[in-house]
Amino acid sequence: MSTAISSTSASAAAASGAAGATATSAADASERFLKLLVAQMKNQDPLSPMDNAQVTSQMAQISTVTGIEQLNGTVQTLSGQFGQLRALQGAQLVGHQVLLAGNRLDPDSSGKATAGVELAGPADSVRVEVLGPSGKVVDTLDLGAQSAGRHGFSWTPTEAQAAAAGTAGFSFRVTAQSGAAKVTATALNTDTVQAVATEGNALMLELASGRRVDASTVKALS
Repeated sequence: MSTAISSTSASAAAASGAAGATATSAADASERFLKLLVAQMKNQDPLSPMDNAQVTSQMAQISTVTGIEQLNGTVQTLSGQFGQLRALQGAQLVGHQVLLAGNRLDPDSSGKATAGVELAGPADSVRVEVLGPSGKVVDTLDLGAQSAGRHGFSWTPTEAQAAAAGTAGFSFRVTAQSGAAKVTATALNTDTVQAVATEGNALMLELASGRRVDASTVKALS
């Protein structure tokens, strides 16, 4: 945790430094422009001097460029601060359970496994097949008719099934039908957040199962 937050703070500091460098660059560009403008005016043709409109136009151009550079520097600073704030908010997720796409079905300390399914539309029949480590079906759950959206279910393996699976655990697949038509079904499972870290503009979650996912893929939090 501390590493992730510290790295974010360092990123914010780097962004502030970049903003300072941008401001200096803008100031240098302005100074160079003014020197060139003065030199141009000193060496202009006396018979065809620059008029006020030309000078005003060139001054406006350098002001626009300087303003854009300063705006970019401000955006970089805000981006760094936003990243730091996001990491601090993400730290509050540690220890919580998240629901996301996945077909793992791991029993908890009580021996019961919980998971879910997300249906793209209503279904007359929803069936869950529990698979052992070898991919062989070890049990089948009939969830019946279900509406569109997310639905949870639980399953408890027998002692023999748990012993056969060992640490490899179980997985599952879902099939859903509406009449003769197949309904798109996404397998969902729960996992526990153990740590968070930032990666560019993304907030990454490190889960108890060993997975590392983008926080934006989380469908629910408990």
